[in-house]
Amino acid sequence: MAGTVAQGYWEIEMRVFVTGASGFIGQAVVRELIGAGHQVIGLARSDSAARTLAKLGAKTHAGSLHEPDTLRAGAAGADGVIHLAFIHGPGDIPLGRRLGVILGGSPLGIVGRFGTAITTADRCAIDAMAGALKGSGRPLVTVFGTMGMAAGRTATEDDEPDPRSPGWMRSQTEAAVKAWAERGVRATVVRLAPSVHGDGDHGLIPRLIATARKHRSAGYVGDGANRWSAIHRLDAALLLRLALEQGQAGACYHGVAEEGVAFREIAEVIGRRLNLPAVSMTPKEAARRFSWLAPFAAYDNPASSRLTQQRLGWRPTHPGLLADLDGAPPYFEISRTSSAPVPGQ
Repeated sequence: MAGTVAQGYWEIEMRVFVTGASGFIGQAVVRELIGAGHQVIGLARSDSAARTLAKLGAKTHAGSLHEPDTLRAGAAGADGVIHLAFIHGPGDIPLGRRLGVILGGSPLGIVGRFGTAITTADRCAIDAMAGALKGSGRPLVTVFGTMGMAAGRTATEDDEPDPRSPGWMRSQTEAAVKAWAERGVRATVVRLAPSVHGDGDHGLIPRLIATARKHRSAGYVGDGANRWSAIHRLDAALLLRLALEQGQAGACYHGVAEEGVAFREIAEVIGRRLNLPAVSMTPKEAARRFSWLAPFAAYDNPASSRLTQQRLGWRPTHPGLLADLDGAPPYFEISRTSSAPVPGQ
């Protein structure tokens, strides 16, 4: 191994295995790690992903979330792991399992079966990588979402996920990650804000823009006072590096730069940029317009990163979400062809 651990801090260069390395957040993480002097081995499930990683200066490791042996091998040869990859849609599931989701019961249960399938796959992937690190004290950094927290109050790092939240599906795996911290893995959780924004974003904000274009208005639910936390992807990349280098076993950190941006304000900026009205909708109207995104669009999800900043010395420095929307034309180009993933980054 390339590095040595002293009092929970990695002193010198690390060899880091990164899943999801060719993605929107992953590419920023790869640049951040290499810029800090680390070596990066990125998981690549396609030639296109391998080419992207090569351009970034990373080595590649062929495999996928559905091939635990490839994940185990990647983790075993590394000083630490950052796990960013996630199954965002049915197309990411192998055909046989996909047919099981579609044909495995009532059509009304497809969403639930899909959720179970991706949660199970993520749990198996985490177990494969953590198992390779067991007993070594090497770090495993995983990401989940603040959308798994309780509504209506500012979530902190010490809070537990709420089963009533729209992000509960993904956050169920948090307990498994923390259990590995008791088995000799320096396992940590980073909960990311629902909006991880910046150049190249293809997540929730482009989906909202595309939906506004389609319906000729930018919508919000009720008075739109419900809040989303947000973070720039470069701030998120720095946080993930610090969690890798300094994170304490079993700890939870929040990738949050802005504690809460009113959803109505997001809709108003989108409407202004598209020269469309921002309009209030009932929950029923929102369900028709936003589909699976509707529960998230109506959810009040403020979150704090005060403890994270204290514990890791992390400080977000990049523009906020509304400034990014107001000053970044690429958002309104990307959204023309956006096929945004299910929330949970």
